[in-house]
Amino acid sequence: MFSTFNLNTRQSRSGIPIVAGLWALGGVLLFFALIAFTEIQQQQKRCQKVVVQLDKVDGHQFLSRRDVTGYLTNEGSDPVVGETFDKIDFRELEQRLKRHGLIKNCQVSRDLMGSLVVSIEQPRPVARLVSLKPDLRFVGGQYVSEEGRFFPISMNHTVRVPLLSGGYFAKHSTLTDSSSRGIVELLTMIRKDPFWQAQITEIDVTERGAVTMWPIYGKHRIELGSPINLELKFKKLKLFYKSVLSVKGWTKYSRVNVQYRNQIVCE
Repeated sequence: MFSTFNLNTRQSRSGIPIVAGLWALGGVLLFFALIAFTEIQQQQKRCQKVVVQLDKVDGHQFLSRRDVTGYLTNEGSDPVVGETFDKIDFRELEQRLKRHGLIKNCQVSRDLMGSLVVSIEQPRPVARLVSLKPDLRFVGGQYVSEEGRFFPISMNHTVRVPLLSGGYFAKHSTLTDSSSRGIVELLTMIRKDPFWQAQITEIDVTERGAVTMWPIYGKHRIELGSPINLELKFKKLKLFYKSVLSVKGWTKYSRVNVQYRNQIVCE
């Protein structure tokens, strides 16, 4: 019994250095972990980089990430990389970005890696507003969004949408007012229908709001009148294309009027 007790005591004492060594190793690892954690925290307090997330319009982008970064920093005069996050006003940056017409909406936030994340939603065009010179050449222009707002042409991408002109736009700098609701509805209907999107190339709106459209196929113009009862008018127009033009030929008529109820006038 006594010899057994002495043997166990010696074994217990010999294990003490091992346990102490494990505690020492754990302490060293914990020390370096704290240093690494502190460094990460310090990095997260400052903006390490700008990450731009851009949505796409028909698979393309009006803006580049360099464009967005330039807008965000006032072309580099107000840099954010290296700045502490407590000095970066996210809301102010969002308002700065929204002042640019090619940005419909945006959100500025930060991630756990110390990056400033900028998410951009671009406007979706339904037409291109142009001016017409006396020699009948289209010049300049800007896009019309789904909401009826005008926004500038992009140097990065051109969208195929109907050209929009006419005296109506001499007095309307936007189509968001109630009197322009029918025009926006018309443009949206054309945009969403693959047939009309491919067929209608030009739209004219008179000062009083009467609409005339020109198709890509055929020599006729389409007189729509005021942009009301649009579903009925387009239904009659499709009937004309299917039942009349398919029989008479695409070059038979120069004028098609669908503005009157229950009738189609062709010349």
